[in-house]
Amino acid sequence: MKGWNTSTLSNNDSDGEPGETPEDSGAAVARLFRAHNRVLIGFLAVRLRSEHEAQEVAQEAYVKLLQLEHPSAVSFLRAYLFRVAENLALDRLKHRNHVVRHVRSQIAGDPLFGRSVEEEAAAEQELTLLKSVVAELPPRCREAFRMHRLENLSTAEIAAALGVTERMVRKYVARSLIYARLRLDGLSAEQAWERCAP
Repeated sequence: MKGWNTSTLSNNDSDGEPGETPEDSGAAVARLFRAHNRVLIGFLAVRLRSEHEAQEVAQEAYVKLLQLEHPSAVSFLRAYLFRVAENLALDRLKHRNHVVRHVRSQIAGDPLFGRSVEEEAAAEQELTLLKSVVAELPPRCREAFRMHRLENLSTAEIAAALGVTERMVRKYVARSLIYARLRLDGLSAEQAWERCAP
């Protein structure tokens, strides 16, 4: 255009320059980064409430600009950059809210999290009793029970560790489980051993 004065354009109005060729697009985005990156990060950090996520989203926005066929040909490149970045931030926020809702629904549906204070106290009491019941077991039974229930070892692995047969390991574990159940049901140690004795 005759009489066009490029000095009337500022970086705030347009970041593409008249006559700029597509080959200069990388330079246009680099110039945009230098001029506006700090403001863009601040803009995104307010929305995302995370400096780290703001930097990630800004980076994604620059990548999207570079993927345009001719980013330097887009008028008002700065406004376009901020619009792309805001859309990316909104996508992140939607995803974050979806994850939070999912976790909350999982927690609400989990019986462990849905218990009352009384149920929590009863469960805590039962756990304490179970620990003392396991301590009452004879050493071999106790060790087999611990390896089976806590370490999740196979019968063969327990047998090798204790130097007994797999059949004996199964007996130890079965007796330990029966004894623990009877004790938790209120029987005394003597009564429980009488019931589960071979």
